[in-house]
Amino acid sequence: MACRISELVLGCRDPEVLGRFWCEVLDFVVLDRMHDGSLEIGPREGFGGPQPTIILSRRDEPEKGKPRLHIDVNATDRDQEAELERLLGLGARPADIGQTGQEQWHVLADPEGNEFCLLKAQLDPL
Repeated sequence: MACRISELVLGCRDPEVLGRFWCEVLDFVVLDRMHDGSLEIGPREGFGGPQPTIILSRRDEPEKGKPRLHIDVNATDRDQEAELERLLGLGARPADIGQTGQEQWHVLADPEGNEFCLLKAQLDPL
């Protein structure tokens, strides 16, 4: 076996706000609060399971340019359009990165502007 993703790290101004957002989107829980204000969220079974955890690392100033990391998500219990409505209701907003409108995914931004994609396929929740 080669390496696999165990954590994703995302710099942000307010880890608590972003943590609440991503916990709702992914049905994650807070796993750890670090002394520097960073937050680790992940699946209920914790670190090392089939899904990676996400570390929301406190950054007082946004980094210049686009983030090098984004997250792709798939709905597990509803179709893409129903999930899109749910995500928008949680505070996501559409992001324009030059799409043609023919894509099978939606490009969105979380409450701090970090881009992520909602893919078309509905996945088994495992």
